[in-house]
Amino acid sequence: MKIFLDTANIESIKHWNNKGVLDGVTTNPTLLRKEGGNVKKMIQEICSIVSPGDVSIEVTEIEKDKVYTQAKEIAAISDNVVVKIPCHEDYYPVIKKLTEEGIKINVTLVFTLIQSLFMCKVGVKYISPFIGRLDDIDSPGVELIHDLRLMVDQYGFTKTKILAASIRHVKHFHDVLIAGADVATLPTAVLEKAVKHPLTDQGIAIFMEDWKELGIKQFP
Repeated sequence: MKIFLDTANIESIKHWNNKGVLDGVTTNPTLLRKEGGNVKKMIQEICSIVSPGDVSIEVTEIEKDKVYTQAKEIAAISDNVVVKIPCHEDYYPVIKKLTEEGIKINVTLVFTLIQSLFMCKVGVKYISPFIGRLDDIDSPGVELIHDLRLMVDQYGFTKTKILAASIRHVKHFHDVLIAGADVATLPTAVLEKAVKHPLTDQGIAIFMEDWKELGIKQFP
């Protein structure tokens, strides 16, 4: 499984990239707004930090023609940019045309198996089911990941990867890992919790205390 960081914060991206656990980044207009500054320069820096890992950048236009033009412009920012487009039927022809032109697409705001099927058929690189938002309306988000894994494997949609998004806590992360998601995109707070375990800390402390009792001044 690949791990993406769901943020536009440069320092967080550098921090986790240096630890060797990061495969890419996902952003959206909300995350970019939180950071402020020159958005294009920010995206270019993020792409440079995680290269060759993918960096998802979302379109902000609404009209179909403008979505197409903006998607091309976003893709041109860097070779590792993936353009995020919402999974709305109005954009299906645009998504199809862009994929045929070799533009990497991450279809976002996916909530059903049927939506995912349509996006697999047009050959997008990623489909992003929002499991946390499904849970919010009392619909089991992780079950969609299980269903997607079955569908993708059963029908041989080898071009398209399952990117589990809207992950709210470590249990979500654990569950999508078991369900077979190709990628999990994690908020920084979730990743920070996921790498820690109290028994690891306790074990280190015990070993160090026992080592001190041996009284060895230098080793090896």
